[in-house]
This record gives sequence, structure tokens and C-alpha cells, in this order.
Amino acid sequence: MKKLVALIVAVSAVMAGDVANARSYFGGARYACCPQTVCQPTACYTSFKVERQTCYRTVFETVYEPEEYTSTRTVYETTYEDVQQTCYRTVQETQFEEKSYTVSRPVYETAEREETYTVQRPVWETSTRECNYTVRRPVWETSERECRRTVMRPVTETMERECRRTVMRPVTETVNRERCYTVCRPVQSVRTVRRVVGHWTSQPVHIPVPIVPQWTVDECGRPRCCMVQCPGITTCRRVWCPQVVEEQVPVTTYVREVVRENCPVQVTRYVPETVVEKVPYQVCRMVAEEVVTKVPVRTCRWVCETVTKQVPVRTCKIVCETQTRKVPVTTCRMVTETKTCKVPVCVTKQVPYQVTHRVARCVPREETVTCTRMVAKCVSRQVPYQVCRMVPVTVCDSCGSGACSTGGCATGNCGVPQSEGHEARRPEAEANAKEAPTPATEG
Repeated sequence: MKKLVALIVAVSAVMAGDVANARSYFGGARYACCPQTVCQPTACYTSFKVERQTCYRTVFETVYEPEEYTSTRTVYETTYEDVQQTCYRTVQETQFEEKSYTVSRPVYETAEREETYTVQRPVWETSTRECNYTVRRPVWETSERECRRTVMRPVTETMERECRRTVMRPVTETVNRERCYTVCRPVQSVRTVRRVVGHWTSQPVHIPVPIVPQWTVDECGRPRCCMVQCPGITTCRRVWCPQVVEEQVPVTTYVREVVRENCPVQVTRYVPETVVEKVPYQVCRMVAEEVVTKVPVRTCRWVCETVTKQVPVRTCKIVCETQTRKVPVTTCRMVTETKTCKVPVCVTKQVPYQVTHRVARCVPREETVTCTRMVAKCVSRQVPYQVCRMVPVTVCDSCGSGACSTGGCATGNCGVPQSEGHEARRPEAEANAKEAPTPATEG
């Protein structure tokens, strides 16, 4: 566009008659110096104007929508089984062995001798004698007499009266109420536990025996009793030797979770209601009545009687008797004997016993779970955008309208203001050309 304007200016300067005015800057420094012949319609130029147009394009977007699906997952549960295990423990038993030793024991011999003595023995004799005494015996006689009395006999009558009372009649309604309860969810973990194990050991223990008396014979051959210390007894005692062992033990802990659910609850409310009832009641009145009763009367009189009674009488006399008795006499002599005693001996043996262990075993099971996933979906929509394009427009100078015939071009005034002349229109065209952007598609 600039080249086109420069070319037009150069051609105008060549065609101008005033060579001196057109020589400076090829006649392009000022349009007022151009001759009248230059201001012809041949000075029209092409300009461009910007037109904006709204267009629409299709844009595809990815939208995620929730979708429920059912899948199967494996859940592992821990079950415990009882396992029998045979263990052996050391058992200490005491057995007895026979051991011979010599002792002296006293032997007592009993002999009898006769002895005569005199005793006095009581002898009882029973005899009977008569005893007379007088007794008084009561004699009872029964007779009757009339007894008159006035009594008040009750007469009961039944009557009715109205009783009004207000009762609360229950009305039951079903209401949905939110209920919260706590569920314990098992969580498996491993914990280190220290357990005390050990074994039993046997240690010999000496048990002293107390001093016992023993009969011996001295130098003169006489028996003599002296205290003798017997050998002690050696036995075994079980001693526990502890040992600490660390083990990994599975531990199941429960985590609390709050679950909410709507439960239908029956609510009972009470509505007041008046109830009329006829209540029977009894009225009692007293009626006088005479009653005759016969009362038995007993009279007593005393009668004297003579009674004879046989009374036993016991008499005692002393009789002397001679008796013989045998008196035992005990003698002692020492006899030497060989005896056998049982000595305890500690014996160790292994005894089996059954131990039950709880063994944890993981059991898988399949359960159905409903999950939600986001599914991608392509959605199209129309998006507006602006398109700019350059439209060519032909602009002609106003001198072609006959203003040049008045000599306006020679004076530099073609009938239009200076600001709207040649100098004003060409820079405007250049400015429009600069502002027009290159057509492009937004987005």
C-alpha cells in the first residue's frame, strides 16, 4: 500500500506543470502545490476496512459420569483350629530299696502268781407291807340353762352409682427415626509377646534323721541304752529354671464405626377419654334380733375313798467272802534282730502329655461389592469465535466533484478542509491497513 501511494505521488509530480513546486520531495511533501489537473478522479485509491464475523465451531469435551458396577472381591477371615501336640515332661519318682541293719529290742515275758484276799459283799432283800390312805375323788354333773340375748344382725343391700373417670387411650403411629449404632470392625496385627518357659532340674537334698535310743551291752555284759545317730536320707528335689522366649502372636483388634440407618419406630401417644361406668356398692344396716341359747353348766362334788397300797421295802446285809486272783509279773530281756528298711531313691522318667494349641488359619471367601466408577463420555457443543477479514474499499478524492474548476487545487484548497484533504485521507488508509489483523481462527 505504501508503494502504491508513493507511485501515485511520483506520477502526479511528473505530470504537474509547475516543475519548481513539484520538484521538492517529488511533490509529496504537500498536496496543496499540486496543479488542477492532478485533482482528477484518477487520484482514487483502494483502501481496506476490517469486518468481524461471528462463526461457530464444534468442540468436543470429555465429561465423567458416575456408574455403578458389581465386582467380586476376596475377603480373608481368620479361623482357629485346635491342634493336639504330644509333649514330654520329666517326672521325679521316689522308689524304695531294701537295706538290712541289726537292732536290739527288749522282749517282755509275763508270768502269773496267785494271791488270796477277803472282800465284803452287800446282799439286798425285798419285803412288802400294807399302807392305807384316804383320797378325795371329784364327781362332775352336767345341767343346762337358757341364756337370752339381743344381737344386731347385719343386712346387706346392693346399689349402683355412676362413676366418671378419664382414661388415656393409646394411639400408635409409625415414624421413621434415624438410628445410630456402632459396629466393631476386626483389624489384624502382630504383637511380640514374651513367654516364660523353662525346665525342671533335680537337686539332691540331704535329710538328717533324729537320734534314736539303742540297746547295747557294756564290758560287764549288762544291757545299756544309749542314743545313736542314724544315717540321713538323700532325696531329690525338683527346681524350676525359667527362660524368657519372644513370640510373634497375631492380635485381632476391633475398630469402632458408626452406622446410621432409618428405622420405622412405633410411637404411642395417649389421648384422654372419659369413661362412664356403673359401680355396684353395698349398704349394710343392722337389724335387732333376740337369740336364745342353752348353756351347759358343770358342777363338781368331792367323794372321800380309802385306798390300800402294797409298799415294797428293801433291806441290805454285808456278807464276807474269800477270793483268789492271779497277779501278772513282767520280766524283760534284750534280743538281737536283723531288720530291713526301705531307703527312698529318686528316679527320673519321661511322661507324655497332650497339649492343645489354637492355630490361626486364613480362609478366603468371595463376596459381592457394589462400586462406583467415573466413565468418560464425549460431549459436543458449539463455541462462537470472531473472524476478521479485510474488505477492499475504493476511496475517491473530492476534487472530482468539480472543486478543481474553481482553481482550488492551484491554491491548495480543493473545497475541503485541510485536515480532510489529501494529507488526512492517505494516512487514514495507512492506519486502517495497520489495524486490520490477519484473519485467523480463534481457539
